Amino acid sequence: MPFPVEEKYIEMAEAALGLRLPDEYRTKLMRENGGHVSAPPDEWDLYPVKDSSSKKRLKRTFNDIVYETNYSRKWRGFPPDAVAIGDNMGGDKLIFMPYPDDPKEAQPTLFWWDHETATIYEVSSDLEALFNQTVS
Repeated sequence: MPFPVEEKYIEMAEAALGLRLPDEYRTKLMRENGGHVSAPPDEWDLYPVKDSSSKKRLKRTFNDIVYETNYSRKWRGFPPDAVAIGDNMGGDKLIFMPYPDDPKEAQPTLFWWDHETATIYEVSSDLEALFNQTVS
């Protein structure tokens, strides 16, 4: 079961990524740092933000969005400005993309990056509804 996380840890992740995450996602992280979501075409594990408030939380957040984004950016075809927030355990990633005219802010739309074709598909532009129907 994911823990909630303090906003300061989200802000630290945003600073490391160089971009502000959508408000709906930030709210979801403060309620549940990581977790699962069902979004066609798959079930997705969501990465947490690093939480160093205790050893237990630090261990549970080793695969944070900063680490996973930096790792994913080494893959052929992964968008260099995308932020990876989850995966389907098969190589595909859930990503946020920055606004074309404001690279310091993520669009409030969730995308799926297909690792086999390097194609990006829109998953949802209603993040609040998506993150409120988490899978147990």
